[in-house]
Amino acid sequence: MSGKTPAIIPRTGKPEHTPAWQVELAQAVRSGDELLHLLDIQPDQLNIRPLTGDFPLRVPRGFVRRMSRGDPYDPLLLQVLPVHEETEAPGGYHMDPLREADDMPVPGLLHKYHGRALLTVTGACAVHCRYCFRRHFSYTDANPAQGQWAQVVDYLAAHAEIHELILSGGDPLSLTDDRLHRLTGRLGRIEHLQTLRIHTRIPVVLPERIDTGLLDWLAGLTLRTVMVVHCNHPNEIDDSVARAMQRLAQAGVTLLNQSVLLQGVNDDAGTLARLSERLFAAGILPYYLHQLDRVQGAAHFEVDDARARDLLCALRCRLPGYLVPRLVREVPGERSKQPL
Repeated sequence: MSGKTPAIIPRTGKPEHTPAWQVELAQAVRSGDELLHLLDIQPDQLNIRPLTGDFPLRVPRGFVRRMSRGDPYDPLLLQVLPVHEETEAPGGYHMDPLREADDMPVPGLLHKYHGRALLTVTGACAVHCRYCFRRHFSYTDANPAQGQWAQVVDYLAAHAEIHELILSGGDPLSLTDDRLHRLTGRLGRIEHLQTLRIHTRIPVVLPERIDTGLLDWLAGLTLRTVMVVHCNHPNEIDDSVARAMQRLAQAGVTLLNQSVLLQGVNDDAGTLARLSERLFAAGILPYYLHQLDRVQGAAHFEVDDARARDLLCALRCRLPGYLVPRLVREVPGERSKQPL
């Protein structure tokens, strides 16, 4: 089994108290009225959709503190606040925009790209991003924790071409350290697995999660570890996020970022350039800039392809090549992401 050299992280045993990140997560803002009150914004300054259905508002208070008070168009606020436009249903937008159910041989395991598979280990997230392409995903039917682990492990063991496993969700770092240990203990016995990739927004929205217990787990992994964080705007990266990223890098984790191009949030070259520069300063390489997955409820975020290409050209003129993310769209049925 290929692996990395584990970093030396002191072991502290089981925590005697609830970890700080779980306390912070439990205190996340779940009310639009409260969120606007914290930001000194009057409800009549923007059109808020009633919080109904199975995708309500949820945002950690530390992320709220990075928003600009009194600004109803703050780019961080726009990503998390439900608005009336989500109720519109234009053509071409779907509940399952990537048709992921077509590529799920075992509940919770997606296998559509050669050499790698993706495991939706949980439906829980620290933040509910309004453009999330899995906002309507049926995690109840695609949850390997519901007695499906043996099927997942058997499938992975039987497919020697799978060298990389992606942990996704939801957000895999919303799982406790104990559950992460048990999960990777099962996976570590599959000899042809070489790399563990973790897709997560938590280090950005809840940097308290990057604590000694999590670093202990990461340092003990025998698999090479890549973490793809999700950051869309430079204002998301404050000192607490930069420190969390530094700790991850010291634990031997390769750090990449993927963003989504969002109207009103990051659809200008200056913002995207500052994002790449701030990511790099925090030890993260820009990886992907995604065109929006056309999920029902997110049409108001879409940026057309011509505008996206213009932005990419502008970034190439402003930044060194290693800071220019790849502009891509994921197309159902294709065996790789499609460059634009």
